[in-house]
Amino acid sequence: MISKYLVGALAVVILLAAASIPAFAQVGELRGHVWMQQADGQKVPLAGAQIDVFRTDMKANYQTKTNKNGEFVFAGLPFVGKFVVAASHPTASPNFVPNVRAGQNVDCEITVTPGNGKRLTLEEIEKAGGTAAAAPPGATAQPSAADKAKAEELRKQNEAIEASNKKITAANEVIARTFKAGNEALTAANTASRAGSTDQAVQKFSEAVTQYDEGLAADPDQPAILTNKAVALKGRGVERYNATVKSKTLDDAARTAGLDQAKADFKAAAEASNKAVTMLKAQAAPTDPAELQRYTSNKYAAFLTNAESMRLFVSKVDATQADAGLTAFKDYIALETDPAKKSKAQLDMAQMLLDSGAPDKALVEFQAILTAQPDSPEANLGAGLALYAAQDKGKYQEAANYLQHFVDVAPDSNPLKADAKAILAELKSTEKVVPEKTPSRPARKRP
Repeated sequence: MISKYLVGALAVVILLAAASIPAFAQVGELRGHVWMQQADGQKVPLAGAQIDVFRTDMKANYQTKTNKNGEFVFAGLPFVGKFVVAASHPTASPNFVPNVRAGQNVDCEITVTPGNGKRLTLEEIEKAGGTAAAAPPGATAQPSAADKAKAEELRKQNEAIEASNKKITAANEVIARTFKAGNEALTAANTASRAGSTDQAVQKFSEAVTQYDEGLAADPDQPAILTNKAVALKGRGVERYNATVKSKTLDDAARTAGLDQAKADFKAAAEASNKAVTMLKAQAAPTDPAELQRYTSNKYAAFLTNAESMRLFVSKVDATQADAGLTAFKDYIALETDPAKKSKAQLDMAQMLLDSGAPDKALVEFQAILTAQPDSPEANLGAGLALYAAQDKGKYQEAANYLQHFVDVAPDSNPLKADAKAILAELKSTEKVVPEKTPSRPARKRP
């Protein structure tokens, strides 16, 4: 703010100038303060606020900014002018005072509230009714009905912002707490599962799901929580499914109930992981290195979990979702950089299609694997079973060839070797189909 000494000196200059140039006497000072009203009602000076003074009886605009004490001053505005003084700041909702005249020796007080940092234009002020006729000289301007309505609207907006901020803060606290607790339960569940303790594993998987659900209730748009929830549901479903299938004491009703529980878990895991993947696909990759690393890690985990969840859902619950499962696997495989994990995923994808009753689609995927790995026991077996499952006699010869190659390259410990031999024996006795000899491959010469 200009000091009293400088203001006095400036007044002397104006008076001296008035003696020779009368027109200079038609200007006056306009000063004021901008206050930020905080959530607790306390007002504090707002430094760096943008001050826009609009003359409403003719086109003119004057600008300045408040000092560290929230003060502003214009030393020479026309006495005859009608002005609107608007204040804005990057952290505030704008506000304005209409019907202001210069040279009245009255502080122009403007109070703003936390907001989006908008800067008002004269057109916006006019629409808000902020350019009504000026008050008589020396009188204090009274807010119009439109001004009061605008002030009330700003107050409500501020209250909504404060309420939203409180809600976000509370939600973040819930998310952080439940994510940590859920992950701890998930780790304990995996430990129990590896130790063969099914009941404890199911209990801990359930605890993890409960924690993740609480976090999602606070904010449902959290891909990381959805992914981990899918992992927990999938793990609990596997425990329930295996325990039911292996049990020799369950009656039919209990067995059906156990399998239904497992299937419900597989379905819920697929739904949660699909939602996580959809969210991540819609997000733009961050530019900040740390944020990009976190985003990439979350995306990989979500795509991997989605592929595994869809495999179980398609194979054990709903075979009609085979195409969706195929998409999930291809999304994951496109991200995977580890050759061994990529190869396993390709086999799992092909097997899922075979289990779902889509032998033609499964054959395409098995043959794609054999192009790169012609001696893969799993791919040869899968291709042979896919052709045999088609029940097309024209394909039996090719099926026998693949099955025989599986028998030739698979270790004797492979439990499916006996099944492959049984199919070959049946093809030979009923269809007179004998495997063709696989051409020997020349050994590669060392470079």
